[in-house]
Amino acid sequence: MSTPHVVVVMGVAGTGKTTIGPLLAAELGVPYAEGDDFHPAANIAKMSAGTPLDDSDRWPWLDAIGQWAHGRAGLGGVVSSSALKRVYRDRLRAEAPGAVFLHLTGDRALIEERMAERKGHFMPTALLDSQFATLQPLQEDEAGVSVDVSGTPEEITQRAVAALRRLES
Repeated sequence: MSTPHVVVVMGVAGTGKTTIGPLLAAELGVPYAEGDDFHPAANIAKMSAGTPLDDSDRWPWLDAIGQWAHGRAGLGGVVSSSALKRVYRDRLRAEAPGAVFLHLTGDRALIEERMAERKGHFMPTALLDSQFATLQPLQEDEAGVSVDVSGTPEEITQRAVAALRRLES
């Protein structure tokens, strides 16, 4: 990518945001921020208990991610955030208008299988249905691309880089 954008790696739980985000950042030569690190402890406790977050839980989290992205404007960066609803992405764009979204998509069975294999993550597979029910894919007027998560992390990252480059041309 020629312009140092902030790329928000988005998607439902288990699509590989935490795996692909750092690989993408390394490929682009920019810093990576883990979106989960912006959650307050109350959000993590709620999700760990199998309770989906509501919007009042998400606003401070999204604002913190947006502030990080704003601070990287013109410098570039990669940050993960589920950003499942358009209104969430709009909130992030309000803080960081140049943000570009990379939507990691995939087959539900594959995503559930990958979630089940994760060790030590607070998000239980029981919340996957609520994630898919909440998901509003990127719309045509949103700066971003979708990339399928089948394959190795390296293959997914290379597809993401290629898609982001096409977006700029």
